[in-house]
Order: sequence, then structure tokens, then C-alpha cells
Amino acid sequence: MHEMEGWFSTEIGRMLVALFIGAVIGAEREYRSKSAGLRTMILVCTGACIFTMASQAMGAPNNIDRIAANIITGIGFIGAGVIFKDENRVTGITTATTIWIVAALGMLAGIGKFETAFIGTGIILIVLIVLVYLQDIIEKVNQLRNYRIVCQYQEETLKKYEHLFKQHHLKPLRGRQSKKGGTITGHWLVQGSTQNHEQLIQELLVDKDILEFDF
Repeated sequence: MHEMEGWFSTEIGRMLVALFIGAVIGAEREYRSKSAGLRTMILVCTGACIFTMASQAMGAPNNIDRIAANIITGIGFIGAGVIFKDENRVTGITTATTIWIVAALGMLAGIGKFETAFIGTGIILIVLIVLVYLQDIIEKVNQLRNYRIVCQYQEETLKKYEHLFKQHHLKPLRGRQSKKGGTITGHWLVQGSTQNHEQLIQELLVDKDILEFDF
């Protein structure tokens, strides 16, 4: 009876720690309205913990590396489901990576490495919460934007806008160009500060030669 109570308290305690870690990180993802939020992170962390404990219960403490590899493989499929590619950029990579690391923290809880798991949780929260402000500062100084401009075809049309980018202290990288009927479409990946981008956009919005404009 005492052995059963000891097993119960140990196993339940590990799962509760995993649940707590998943809830803390999941709350941050939920607050930012990410595709994988509170419930997902709790389930991932607790699930990794349960799989790890199950491997030990089956008498495979020396083969836990194989269990770990299988857990990470399974988590990879979940992570891939939150990565999306739209016309301009890829989104969801940070959330997918967070799912991956949350599974690792759940595995630490499953083997009773609570101190390491809590330290890891603290590091992840610093990356997700604190460094986002540093990222915002960097983006204000140096930001990449995709521009698509459609206008009436003339010999020097696209060169005119490349010159305009440079006038606003932006670095353009020319992408695909296409001509259809009497119009020509240009794509650029443009690098520079947020302020310079905004000044350029205001000028392009009042350009009567532009038929369509995406940024």
C-alpha cells in the first residue's frame, strides 16, 4: 500500500510539474494569439512526460534515448502543422520551435529533473517575452519588406522606382518582373528602417502612375 502511495505521489507530481510548465509557456503563446496556445502546450509537455515515465515503467531506463528520439519525431509532425507560408513570408517557426522545446521540458519532468526543467522554462520565457522587445528595436532599424508595384509599361518605369527606393535610403533587391498587355509588374525585397519604409509608402500611395501596390 505504501509502495503504491509513493509511486502515485511521484508520478502524479511529475505530471503536475509538466502541466505547470506547459501552462506557463502556453499562456504566453495564447496571449499573443498564436496557433498553438495554452491547451496545446499543456498537452505536449504532459504527453512527453507520460511517454518518458512509461518508458521507465517498462524497464527501459537504459534505452530512454530511443524513446526520446521517437517523442521528438512525433512532435515534429505537430510543429510542422503550425508553420505557414504566405506570399511574403513564413510564419509559425517560433511557435513550432516552442512546441519542440516544451516537449523536451516535459521529458525532463518525466525523469524527475525538476530543477533543470524550471531553469529551462525560465530561459524560454526570457526568449519569448523579453527578447521580443529587442526584436522590435532591430526591426525599426532594419526591416525587410516585399513590394509589388503594377504600372503602365514604359522603358524606364521600374528603374524609376528602384531609384526612389535609394532616395529613401533603402536597399532594394529586384525580384520577379512580368509584363502583361500594357502593364508591367515589379517585385522587390527592400531593406531599411521602418521610418524610411513609411516615408516611401506615403510617396508611392499618391503616385498616379501606380495601378496596384502591395507592401
